[in-house]
Order: sequence, then C-alpha cells, then structure tokens
Amino acid sequence: MSRIKGCFESLRRDRHKVLIPYITAGDPQPAVTVPLMHAMVAAGANIIELGVPFSDPMADGPVIQAACERALEHHVSLRQVLAMVREFRARDDHTPVVLMGYLNPVEAMGYGEFARVAREAGVDGVLTVDMPPEEAEALAGELRAQQLDTVFLVAPTSSTGRIAKICAAASGFVYYVSLKGVTGAGGLDIGAVAAKVKEIRAMTDLPIGVGFGIKDAASAAQVAAVADAVVVGSALVRKFAEFSAQPEKIQKEVTALLAEIRGALDAAK
Repeated sequence: MSRIKGCFESLRRDRHKVLIPYITAGDPQPAVTVPLMHAMVAAGANIIELGVPFSDPMADGPVIQAACERALEHHVSLRQVLAMVREFRARDDHTPVVLMGYLNPVEAMGYGEFARVAREAGVDGVLTVDMPPEEAEALAGELRAQQLDTVFLVAPTSSTGRIAKICAAASGFVYYVSLKGVTGAGGLDIGAVAAKVKEIRAMTDLPIGVGFGIKDAASAAQVAAVADAVVVGSALVRKFAEFSAQPEKIQKEVTALLAEIRGALDAAK
C-alpha cells in the first residue's frame, strides 16, 4: 500500500481529515526546507506538498510566484528538491510527500530518470500543473512503474465528462481547486465547493482534497466538512515573505498556523 493511500485510510478510520500544507522548496533559503518539513509534521501535517521552484508558475498567484523567485535566487533545481526529500526520509519514513510543479523541469530531466530518482528519494506522488490527462500517459506510465501516484487538478469549470476523464487518470487523491483563478485568489464559496465535491465523488473512490482559497482555521474547517483533505498553501507561504530576512522565525510562524488549523479540523470531526 502506498503511503498516500495508507495515510487516508488510517485517518478515515479515526474520523480525522487529512491536512496537506504546501511550501516551495528552497524558500527563502535551501537550509530552511527540511527542518520545516519535520516541524510541520509535528504540528499536525499528514501529507506534505513540496513545490518545485519554476520561473513561470502560471497557476500560482503573486505569493507563490514570489516564493519561486526567492528559491531560484539560490538556484534550487529539481534535483536539489529530490535531495531534500531524500534528506527528509532519513528521519521520516511515514509522511507522504507529493511534488507539485510544472512539466518543463521534468521533461528536461527525462520522464524515466525523474520517476526513478523520485522513487529512490522517497517521493510518493507528483502533481504536474500544466500536464492535462490527455497528454499524461508517457509520464504517468513511468510514475506507475515506480509505484508513484499521479495527482490531477479538477477546476470549478470542469465539465462532467472532463471530471470523469481526470478521475480515471488519477491515483492517490483528486485535488479540487476551490475557486477560479490562481492560488491565493478570491473568496471561498463553501456551497459551491460542496456541490462540486459531491459531483466528483460520484465518479471516483479516490479521496478528494480541496485547496486554493483556504486562508485560516475557519475556512479549513468549512472545507473539511465536505472533503477528505484540506490543502493550505498561500496562507503559509505569506509567512515566508514576511520573514524572509529572518528565516529563523519562519518555522515558528508556519507551525503555529498549522497547529491552529489542525485543531480546527479535529474539533470539527
């Protein structure tokens, strides 16, 4: 059983929801990332979504765009991100890690090489934002061969037929984007989220995670009422921007917010 599947099944038995924080690897300095990953687990994170810095993160808003820029100032590459996962695995062989990023660095590395090195490093799943399911089979096949999950995004505008196609291609979990636009944009319409999650559930047995627009403990608890997992990104990454000149304070700030969200999810179960 994959770590991702095991995580969802274990927490479902205990009636807990999965908390998935997103951070950009190497932001604001490479040395911050691995210790923060461990600290986030201690604060209640169940799966870590680790962003691979990219020069043109088209699905991301200004907060995560800036995070990528800070990481790229230190020349953080895909191979360095994989090395960070390998370092994390030296102490944590339990918490699933999903890489989130864009196709270009993976293509440059080569699908087979990427999948092999990712598996050896301890990666559990890959979400490639700009790879639609119609074009995914070459990479997805290499990931399956290495027993890695392929996570896809479902948008609020996705048609029923499109959702069915995405669900058929996905493994691990399905990631529903809770609002139109980029990460960190707009406000959360929980009624609309609930309706779309219900539609997705009719087409897959995979767990459903919801992200984009979850800003605090209250919005996380609302989403947890209708989804299996809550993904929190921009709200955390804002702390990196705020304390980029004081990286020693980032861990405390990020884990405090995560612990607050974890508490809200557990209270709402």
